[in-house]
Parts: sequence; C-alpha cells; structure tokens
Amino acid sequence: MDLELKGKTALITGASKGIGRSIALILAEEGCNLHLAARTESDLLDLKDEIKSKFDIQVTIHATDLSKTDNVLYLSGLTSGVDILINNAGAIPAGDIARLDVETIKDAWDLKVFGFIGLTKAIYPEMCARGHGVIVNIIGMAGERSRPSYIAGAMGNAALMALTRALGSESYDKGVRVVGINPGPIETDRLVTQAKTTADMKWGDETRWRETMKGLPGGRAGSVMEIAWVAAFLASPRASWVSGTTVMVDGGQHSRPPA
Repeated sequence: MDLELKGKTALITGASKGIGRSIALILAEEGCNLHLAARTESDLLDLKDEIKSKFDIQVTIHATDLSKTDNVLYLSGLTSGVDILINNAGAIPAGDIARLDVETIKDAWDLKVFGFIGLTKAIYPEMCARGHGVIVNIIGMAGERSRPSYIAGAMGNAALMALTRALGSESYDKGVRVVGINPGPIETDRLVTQAKTTADMKWGDETRWRETMKGLPGGRAGSVMEIAWVAAFLASPRASWVSGTTVMVDGGQHSRPPA
C-alpha cells in the first residue's frame, strides 16, 4: 500500500536504535525525507549510510541530548517545517516508589516526558499555522496498565497519553493530527538483555531467554517493525480521521485480566 508519504519530511527522535530506527527505515522506503535525532552520532551515521544506500531521499542527522531544554529548542529550529514529528526518545527506569529517588524520576522525565512536550510545544504551533501536520507519540503500555514496580514509567506515560488526548481533541480543526502508540513488551536490545539476565538467574542458561516470555500474548514479545508499521500508518494520510487517541499495540495484553 502506498502511504502517500512521498516528499514529506519527518523528524524522528530516538532514531538510532529499536523502534525509532525501524520507523526511519519504513518512512524512508515510503519516500519521506528524514531528520534523525539521538545521542550517539556513530549510530546515526550508520543508519544514514544504510538509508542512503537504499533510498533516494534526504537524511539529516542530529546528535543531541534532548533531555536539555536548550537542545530541544535548537533542534526544533533546525527542523522547522517538518510535516511529521515522531516523539520516541527516552526510557524510564523500573522501580517502585521506595526504590526510586525523586532525582532519578526527574532525570528520566527530562527526556521521555519533557522532551516530548518541548518538541511538541515548539513544532505544533508551526503545523497549525500551515494547516497540516502529524505528531505521533511513542509512549508505552504502563500508561494504560499501571504497575507499582514501574511507577515512574506509569506516571510519565499517563501524562503523555493525556497530552495526546488533550491536544489531539482540538488539533483536527487546525489541520493537524496528534496520536499515540502504546507498545507492549518489544524485542529491543534492552529487552533481550533483561530477558537473558532473567533466564540466567532462573535456569542458569541465558540462551533460554525466549522462555521468559511465555506469559505474553502468543508467547512472545512484539517486534520493532510491528510498532514501526503502525507508526507509519498513523503518520500517513491513510489515517486521516485518527486524532486524540492512543493505540495499544501489545497483542491484546492490556485486555487480559491481571495475572
């Protein structure tokens, strides 16, 4: 299916690995010009080289730490006029309220929560002034199903879901759509490392890491491409009537009764 994205320009944060990287590859294949932002320049350069070897599009990389407000404002200035913003950067550590100190939570939220808010605040008015644009927030299932063992993530994700709903409820009248995606457990490098540690602790054999996922829908984690394709669709004109909502992409896990 042609997603009607050829010639559009997208900014993707957290673009060097995992979900962000997969979104970049799909949008490139669809003909989008790309601004790719992440902290590690070498990873961004590798991705740029891969994309340019396959697709005839423009790719600009931005090695920057979006937990810093000045960097957020600088990046938004460099990418003024983008048609699509994919907010994806950041990960919030696990832990209950007793284990996490306030500074740890603040540090994580500076990137995952306030980084999203800062770029949205800078880019959304420009989109409204032009009368078109799409913002896709990659959030997380904990915002829908809160757990005390991931309390900082639950609170942060819930805030981003509220941002998506509130802004997306009015944005359509201005020609702009704001949507979110809540991935369930996704087979990223980080998740695999955690699963290997769990398997080693449980069975003394890290190669059995996939067995730690038997309780998930289908007995597996999702793939980064499964999230990326949803993001690309939501960013496209094919999803023209979708705004102010967050799509759960977790194999139905959120609808299962708690274990």
